[in-house]
Amino acid sequence: MKTATIRTVSAAGTLAAASFISMSSALAEGPWDFSANIGAVSNYIWRGVTQTGDGAAIQGGLDVAHESGFYIGTWASNIDWDNGSQDVTTDVTGFVPLDENGNPMLDENGNWMVQGTGIGSTGGDPSPNYELDLYAGYDYAINDDFSIGVSGIYYAYPDGRDSDFAEVGLSGSYKWFTLGAAYTVYGENDKGLFDDGDWYFYGSAEFTLPYDFAFGVHGGYYDFRYDDFDYVDPAGFAKTDSYDYWHYGASISKEAGDFGTFGFHWDQNSGSQRVGYDPDPKFWVSWNKEF
Repeated sequence: MKTATIRTVSAAGTLAAASFISMSSALAEGPWDFSANIGAVSNYIWRGVTQTGDGAAIQGGLDVAHESGFYIGTWASNIDWDNGSQDVTTDVTGFVPLDENGNPMLDENGNWMVQGTGIGSTGGDPSPNYELDLYAGYDYAINDDFSIGVSGIYYAYPDGRDSDFAEVGLSGSYKWFTLGAAYTVYGENDKGLFDDGDWYFYGSAEFTLPYDFAFGVHGGYYDFRYDDFDYVDPAGFAKTDSYDYWHYGASISKEAGDFGTFGFHWDQNSGSQRVGYDPDPKFWVSWNKEF
């Protein structure tokens, strides 16, 4: 779940986790609950960054939960980090990062590693077309108001290159509020974004409204281990920018019984346009159904 837009550099919205509704009354009587979910969004936003080039996505997952608080599941979505382009010879406009000697960085094919805005790439495989997440965790309720959770998730991009990464996380919730952090323990993009050593901090609040409406606000900060972006400006001077960024947003949703849940969302980030972020506000709609 990432983008350049930050994900072309390496990686999906917040996990559409199911609430573990049992699939039958017989299963509901046991210690295990099995559930499935399917949804559609007009824009797949993950941690404030689009994963579909501002396009739509179809998403879904399967979950298993135990009454002790343990859960495991999987979730998938289509993605589009290059805005629909599959022509790997298309020129890309942007900036060329420099190595420690001040020379343009090259990929394994000897092409300049151009980063920034534009479509296509300067060589190599096309970006992945779908994301597959595998996750597990444990939630513990201390009392009716306070709970804590630990989790692990592996973000896989089976048809991409050097994009997979894994995180472990810790969170705490008090009534309507949640705070948490995720640490990247594995990444295939060596010494790039979404490599081991990255931190992500987040917070959110969820409020129940009359007539089955709900309102939520959220925000987060991505602190990348390898966050420096060295580039040459139009005047020929070497400068440095950062990949780190803040993001924030809000949503309102409506439960519609057998028709699922409908939502309207706003997301925005503070990332630098120079390194590929789009700081403009994103408004998108969603539908989700759990079984």
